[in-house]
Amino acid sequence: MSILSLGTVAAMAGNTSFWAHLVDAHPICLAWRQEAEGAIYHLASIFFVVGCMGGSGFFGLLYVFILLGLGFLCSSVWAWLDVCAADIFSWNFVLFAICFIQFAHVAYQVRSVTFDREFQELYHSLFQPLGTPLPVFRKIASCCQAVSLEKEHCYAMQGKTAIDKLSLLISGRIRVTVDGEFLHHIFPLQFLDSPEWDSLRPTEEGIFQVTLIAETDCRYVAWRRKKLYLLFAQHRFISRLFSVLIGSDIADKLYALNDRVHVGRGHRYDIRLPNFYQMAVPETVITPPAESLSNNSSRQ
Repeated sequence: MSILSLGTVAAMAGNTSFWAHLVDAHPICLAWRQEAEGAIYHLASIFFVVGCMGGSGFFGLLYVFILLGLGFLCSSVWAWLDVCAADIFSWNFVLFAICFIQFAHVAYQVRSVTFDREFQELYHSLFQPLGTPLPVFRKIASCCQAVSLEKEHCYAMQGKTAIDKLSLLISGRIRVTVDGEFLHHIFPLQFLDSPEWDSLRPTEEGIFQVTLIAETDCRYVAWRRKKLYLLFAQHRFISRLFSVLIGSDIADKLYALNDRVHVGRGHRYDIRLPNFYQMAVPETVITPPAESLSNNSSRQ
């Protein structure tokens, strides 16, 4: 037999003797106790079971830590009064202290999140219904700034203003025009430049194809493109959140254009059809393809 085989056999024998000694060192339970443990022990078990049902997020952590802490506290009292075991009491009390510290830390994080009135209204109206926690919204709000726009002042001019930010209207009303023709309005809690934002990749640059003019005194929050893309790279939840908000906002703007065509012409056009802009402008004369071909043939 080789030396390696002898070593393997010796190791297996050592492990077997260790486990045998570990099992044989404790007496076998010949008779179970008939009486149940006290109410404090069962109360601790109930706290443990209910505490394991906590959800996610900061409030879920508060729920878990407070119930687990109460469970460990009850176990400490049970070990001190009924079992009279210092080691059981010590371990449970240490775990109770850890849960208490974690609870205080999470509660401080939630409590320390405060915003101005505008951002509070923005959170409760737009972000909270989508399940955005306050600490996450704090990261979103830290990357933007609130800006005022006076009446009849331009937010963007067609063919001149660069697309370098994403803005969300808080109060007021914005008029959107192209070539001097009215397209639609932008109301509070709507993005000012969601189509422009969605049309560009992070590395691309562009200019506005429409003009945005304030019809009343307005307030909006603006995120710079580079800062917002950096935030998206760091937090996937925020990236998905803005993707949903921007997509919904673009759909609302398309439906607003479709409703305007319905009012002007008496029936709805499919917004997916080409030349939708010419259909939306009543003054524009659309030449049917058949007439265009006949005119070209007559000229020839």
